[in-house]
Amino acid sequence: MVTVQWKGGMAFEAVPPSGNSIIMDSHPDFGGTNLGPSPMETLLAAVGACSAMDVVSILKKKQQEFSDYRIEVVGHRAPEGEYPRPYLKIEIKHIVKGKKLDHAAVARSVQLSDEKYCSVVATLRAAPEVTSSFTIEPEA
Repeated sequence: MVTVQWKGGMAFEAVPPSGNSIIMDSHPDFGGTNLGPSPMETLLAAVGACSAMDVVSILKKKQQEFSDYRIEVVGHRAPEGEYPRPYLKIEIKHIVKGKKLDHAAVARSVQLSDEKYCSVVATLRAAPEVTSSFTIEPEA
């Protein structure tokens, strides 16, 4: 379970089971103070980090030596003024740097992450059921 606690304004602290919390906030135009990434930015970051962890692990197993690696994730959202504004398309670009990288090994690593291992991407593709409920707690 992840607990999300209001920290004032539009800032929230998310605390997952690992205990490694993250502060999320909104842009000042939307009442925030930029204390952290927005939830939608965090979603893109989760896509990138999940895929990156897979690809690094697979490249190492394939004994591919790389000196640098990054992912650029671009989210294309519904137009301003439409609500909700989900991502309609997410583009993931892997940039791998190394002297003797095997093109086929890199391509297969990216494919395996995309199609088999990245749980974040798999979750987005599965469009899971989302339910909401609420509880009102009286103040002491």
